[in-house]
Amino acid sequence: MTVLRTAKLLTLSAARSLGVLEALRRSEWRKNQLLILAYHGVSQDDEHLWNPELFVSPDAFATRMQALKDYGCHVIPLNDALEKLWAKTLPPCSVVLTFDDGGCDFYRRAFPILRQFNWPATVYLTSYYSCYNRPVFDVMCSYLLWKGRDRMLDTTGLITQPAMLQLNDSRVRKSAAHAIQIFARESRFSAEQKDELLSTIAERLEIDYQTILTKRILHLLSAEELTELAAEGVDIELHTHRHYAPKSRECFLAELEENRKAIVQFTKVPHHFSYPHGLYAEHFDKWLGSLEVFSATTCEPGLATNSSDHYKLPRLVDTSSLELVELEGWISGFSKFLPRKRMAVESHIPPYYY
Repeated sequence: MTVLRTAKLLTLSAARSLGVLEALRRSEWRKNQLLILAYHGVSQDDEHLWNPELFVSPDAFATRMQALKDYGCHVIPLNDALEKLWAKTLPPCSVVLTFDDGGCDFYRRAFPILRQFNWPATVYLTSYYSCYNRPVFDVMCSYLLWKGRDRMLDTTGLITQPAMLQLNDSRVRKSAAHAIQIFARESRFSAEQKDELLSTIAERLEIDYQTILTKRILHLLSAEELTELAAEGVDIELHTHRHYAPKSRECFLAELEENRKAIVQFTKVPHHFSYPHGLYAEHFDKWLGSLEVFSATTCEPGLATNSSDHYKLPRLVDTSSLELVELEGWISGFSKFLPRKRMAVESHIPPYYY
């Protein structure tokens, strides 16, 4: 833990003890601001141990939701919340719950917990691996190498320059996963060929891949699951088709049109967007506006206000490493006054869902 993080935790704990966080939660100042929370996944098995920055355990997620209730938060739908934000009519301590990507785990783990609280949620759906309902290649590649971390991997046929790799080092696993992903892209593998590659990795590492498939770990929502969730009132919104925001206008608009076309098969026309990886370019707002997209969320922590850019709305990504007092700090708004890093607005990260 860094010195800055330690100092922030001490400051938040002191503010909680002195009643500052509670006072801010109840204040007129907090009433005019909106906290948008983001989640990526709620584990079906051990995903939170593999990648705690992407996944939280079901118990941790339930604890978070109970905390929102205990703190007196008003959890409201995204579209309603934004309309009230811009009209300055938000209820006290307003919160919106969003889930990026649209993992099967939302249906199996998160939604049953949300239903206990009778709370609305928005799923920003990446649609390619929802239509082709198999494991998401890049993340499953990384997950399998982690599952086989006590073994050696023969990378013949998996990377350009094959070698025998000992996977007990996280840096080796990260490098190997990247090399396999690049090899698949440069080889122009189809989705089916990538799926076969995953099976090969699992077989070489003696991992029971069929059980992983049966559990639908690292799958996105199926057509049946989307239909049921939409009928239950879950808001399905835009997140690109291939988890990729191209830098050219024509390709960007095509990505969103394909994404929207997939979504309207199950629910209403989507008008809200979440940037893949939370990264954006300044010109995206005009492109989004041309498609009648009303808002876009980033992954920059903060509270949205009436003056916030509609296409650069701040959002707090809740992870396994975020302590409860840090969440409370953002719910109250106190954390707005603490130092934090800003994300870069552009990135050359390649699409990892296609």
